[in-house]
Order: sequence, then C-alpha cells, then structure tokens
Amino acid sequence: MTTTTAPTPTLVPATHTLLAAALGAAARGWPVFPLAPRSKRPAIPHWQQRATCDPDRIRRWWTRHPRCNVGISCGPAGLLVLDLDAAHGRVPEPWARQGVTHGRDVLGLLAQLAGEPDPVDTFTVTTPRGGEHRYFHRPPGSRLRSTVGARGRGLGWHVDTRGPGALVTAPGSLATVHGVPVPYAITGDLPVAVLPGWLVTALTPPPAPLPAAYPPPPPLPATSRRVTAYVQAALDAECRNVATATEGHRHITVFAAAAALGELLGNGWISAAAITQYLTDAARRHLGVADFDHAELIRTIRDGIAAGRQHPRVLTDRTAPRPGSAHT
Repeated sequence: MTTTTAPTPTLVPATHTLLAAALGAAARGWPVFPLAPRSKRPAIPHWQQRATCDPDRIRRWWTRHPRCNVGISCGPAGLLVLDLDAAHGRVPEPWARQGVTHGRDVLGLLAQLAGEPDPVDTFTVTTPRGGEHRYFHRPPGSRLRSTVGARGRGLGWHVDTRGPGALVTAPGSLATVHGVPVPYAITGDLPVAVLPGWLVTALTPPPAPLPAAYPPPPPLPATSRRVTAYVQAALDAECRNVATATEGHRHITVFAAAAALGELLGNGWISAAAITQYLTDAARRHLGVADFDHAELIRTIRDGIAAGRQHPRVLTDRTAPRPGSAHT
C-alpha cells in the first residue's frame, strides 16, 4: 500500500498563549479544563464535571496557571476523536506486510475494506510525536465508548478512540520532545464532520437482548465458582493490558481497564477497592515515566470505574425456564 503522509503542521506563533488555546476550544463548544504543564495529565480532580466553556472561569484558571495545557472533555463536547499514532518500533503483522507505519494507514485500509473513503475531511490536529487526532461529532443517540487499539470494539493497531469519559489534548497545548517544546498543531482547519456510518457501526457495542416474556434469570451470586473464575480472568486480562501499555497509551489503557472492571461492580462481584489495588499494582512500572504519577493513576482508575459501573455486566448460568415448564 502507499503510506499516507501527514500535512506539515502550522507551528503555534510565539505570541500564542495556552489561555488563547483554551478559549479557542471553548468557543467551538468544547468544554475545557487544565492539564499539567507539557502533559496529558488532568491538573484538577473531577475534571469531567468541572470542564467548562465559560470564558470567565477559563480566564481565572489560566491566569493562575498560565503554563497548564488544555484538555477537552469529549463526552459533553459531543466528540469522538480518532487518535492515530505513529509507529515507534517494530510494526506487527499483518500490518507490516501491507506497508503500514502509522495508525492513519490502518484507518485507510479499514476504509478501503469497508468500501468507503478515508475519513480525512474533518478538523485534524497533529500531535508533537507525529500522531494525528481527527475530530468527529458523535451521531445523536449513539452508544460509542473509548477504545484502545484492537481490543474489544477497537478498530485496529495504533487506532484509539476518545469518546464519553475520555479527554483529548487541545491544539495549542505543548509537549517536550527531545528537550524542545512542540505544539499540538492544527493541520486541517475544517468543520468537524459527523462520524461516518461505517465507523459508528464498527464501534457500537452489540444491542442488549430483548426482554423475554417471562422473568429473566437472576445474576449469579458473588459466591458462585463461575463468577469467581470469570472475575479472576477479567482481572488477569486487564492487569496484563495495563502492565504492557506503551507510552502515549497509558492513560486510555488504565481508563479502559478500570471501566471494564467497573462493569462487574453492580452485582457485588468485586469492590472498587479491589479494582484499584489490582490496577495500581499492574501500573507500578509506569509510575514516574513521562509525568505519569500516582495521583494521575488513582484519578484515572476512579474515573474508569465510575464510567463502567453505569453499564453493569450480567452473567447468568443459563436462560431461565418459562413459568410452568419442567426442569430437565
């Protein structure tokens, strides 16, 4: 395949300020909040609830903390952002044999397989390390969540999505690359497009089964051996994902793991404290790397659990018999 090439970013002028970046994002209707300087880490607790488009509050925040980067809360902004990363190391198969070197190449191949055009005509930001953020409006009534790579409903290698419960770093923010501050730069200043239907279909979880005409079976009790094995397998898988997360994917991987395990809270199968302990242990090797610290880890786990527990997972032995039918 022919590898696509990103446009050259327009560097942020020296007179540009992070306050202006925050106000610019808010003017588009995207609620913003402070990130730590040169970081993707939230600088305030409860950022999902506190993100705002109010220019007075934004000015107060960035007057007090002028070096803070700018985060956009994707949920209330109505955004689904495709986060396309550059390869930093060996490209796995089957992508390598197809000449893939970037997440945007993967997306282009997926579009080709779907018989659809590559979704390039939308607001686009180039990240400091060569990645790309493509912004899309979520269709009304859609049930899209954040994804990581090919996991679950994910699209593929180096293609993440940032939706409800997730953040994206706004254009104008800065990161240090080889000792030099480099901006998140707008490379496609186009109107934000609606997420194409084929991507909505690919990212939408399967619908819940229709309610039966008779009472559904109750969830398995927390003491069930099947539940114990199921929960342990889920813990092992999510802890492995967190432990092996790569730079640039730590936050979204921890969030996705906490959200997946948070779905197990509703039936009393696991506690929030246990989820936090397991994921904290799994993430220890990342602490202190690229500004990833314990406070960010705990906040991300808490946010993920809160998102996941809104969609409790149900596990049953088998479909309950209809009233009056004989047991076999």
